Amino acid sequence: MPKMKTHKAAAKRFRLTGTGKILRRKAYKSHILEKKSPGRKRRLGKSTLVSDADFKRVGRMLGGK
Repeated sequence: MPKMKTHKAAAKRFRLTGTGKILRRKAYKSHILEKKSPGRKRRLGKSTLVSDADFKRVGRMLGGK
């Protein structure tokens, strides 16, 4: 059976941590920033983990099992 190819669009958007979790960026930080409060924009700048519901699918796209 051939190797699985990495989904390149996903590889640019997600990172694996050392313990095997998957990090993602938060949404809503790209435009229309004037009306968002500084605290909200600061929180949106931080990474967060992929939800349990999406973990398996994203992991497969990154070349996992």
